Amino acid sequence: MLIVTGTKRSGTSLWMQILIAAGFPAFGEAFPGEWRRTLGAANEDGFYESILREGIYYATNPHPKTGDYFFPEQVEWHCVKVFIPGLVRSDRAFIGRVVATVRNWREHEASMHRLRRIELEAWQKQHPDAELPEPPPTLSPPLEWWTENFALIRDISIRRHPVHVQSYDGLLSDPERVVGGVLGWIGRGDVRAACEQVRPARRHFTKPESDSISAEIATKFDELYAAIDSGEPLPQSLLADMNATNEQLRPLYEAHDTAVARYREELRDKAAR
Repeated sequence: MLIVTGTKRSGTSLWMQILIAAGFPAFGEAFPGEWRRTLGAANEDGFYESILREGIYYATNPHPKTGDYFFPEQVEWHCVKVFIPGLVRSDRAFIGRVVATVRNWREHEASMHRLRRIELEAWQKQHPDAELPEPPPTLSPPLEWWTENFALIRDISIRRHPVHVQSYDGLLSDPERVVGGVLGWIGRGDVRAACEQVRPARRHFTKPESDSISAEIATKFDELYAAIDSGEPLPQSLLADMNATNEQLRPLYEAHDTAVARYREELRDKAAR
C-alpha cells in the first residue's frame, strides 16, 4: 500500500488529495459521516480518513464489523492515511511505500488548537443546553509532535520500509519538484493533476510564536524540523541528540500516562456506582 503518514494537522489530508488526483484508488471518504458539517471548516477539501488511520493490523483488517479482509497484493497501489502511531503498529506486509509529512511544531500547535475550537463549537451547536463533559487528559501539541515524529524516525530505522520524509514547507514552496519527485519514486501517477491540489493560499499559519515549551527544547524541535526540511539524511549527531532530548522529556510523558490511567479509573468507578 501507499501509506500517507504524519501527525494530525501535518499535511496528511493534502497528500491524500495529491495521490488521489494522481490516479491512485484510496481508502477513506473525504468527509466520513457528519464531518463535512462539523469539521468542514478545518479542511475544505476533505480528510480521507478510515478505520485504517489507527493502523493496518488485526484490529482493523479484517474489518471489525463486516469481517471483510484484504490481502497485501490486492491493495498494492491503494493509498491510505495512517497516522504515525498506526504506522508503527501496522503489519509490515502492508507497508509498500510511505510518504511521511512533517510540519513545523509551532504550526502544528496552532492548527491543533484551531481544530479543537472547531470541534468544540460543533459539539455545542449539537448540545446547546448540555454541560461540557470532562475531557480526557491530552498531551500538549508540541509534546505530541515530538513523541510521534520521534516514533516515526525510530520505526524507519528499525523496519527500514521505503519512505520519503517531506517537510510541509518544502511541499508548499515547490510542489512541482516535490510531487514530481515523489511520483517518480513511486513509479506512476499524473504529476500535473496532483500538483493542482497544492494551494498555498489556504495555509492558515506560518510559524506563529509559541512559548509553550522551554527555549532549550524549542531549539531541539527546530533542529529536527530544519534537518527534515533540508531534504538530507539525518546526521548521526542529530539522532544521538534526539535520544537525549527524548530522555529529557520522558518524565512529562510518564506524568501524562499516570493522568490517563487515573482518568480511566475514575470512569470505571462512576460506571460501577
